Amino acid sequence: MIKILIADDHAVVRRGLKQIVAETPDIIVAGEASTGYEVMDKVRGYDYDAVILDISMPGGDGLNILKQLKKEKPKMPILVLSVHPEDQYAVRSLKAGAAGYLTKESAPDELITAIRRVSGGRKYINSLLAEKLALDLEADRGKQLHEKLSDREYQVLCMMASGKMAKEIATDLCLSVKTISTYRSRILEKMRMKNNAELTHYAIKHGLVE
Repeated sequence: MIKILIADDHAVVRRGLKQIVAETPDIIVAGEASTGYEVMDKVRGYDYDAVILDISMPGGDGLNILKQLKKEKPKMPILVLSVHPEDQYAVRSLKAGAAGYLTKESAPDELITAIRRVSGGRKYINSLLAEKLALDLEADRGKQLHEKLSDREYQVLCMMASGKMAKEIATDLCLSVKTISTYRSRILEKMRMKNNAELTHYAIKHGLVE
């Protein structure tokens, strides 16, 4: 029996995932978590065969939670399940240690296949992501500006470009407004831009935000 932990801050999503898993004979939901803190607490007290992790959760963003999970439980496979398209967070997630990446629009059958594969010690990526990974293996030369940002800087960029104010971003990421301002300065410097308007225009042009 494959014992999984579902980590998502939306109860409706967790309920839906449990219903999908309930139809399989070999997978059982052994735990649930709605915040990053709960995720870490759960995995420290139980050995799960796999963790289904939302990339955007309160109590620390998903990428940081992912890195911390891999640090404390390096052999535990983590399948990232995100609302974000593959081209936004997939490569970063896999580089941070994820065993697979799926969007929440994926079909139930694909989710089950992914859970079985990662729990068996393998990776799970679809063809589009495989192509993206192949391209990402190329040298840094020619990389777009946003690809040179750290994971946190990239996340702040996307949130700013989507129209969120510094205070909102700080609240969502459990950081201070001063810290967000520091990230903003770093982003502007790395991307050689002057203000939020230029960042927003860039993000829209490159499909980083809708």
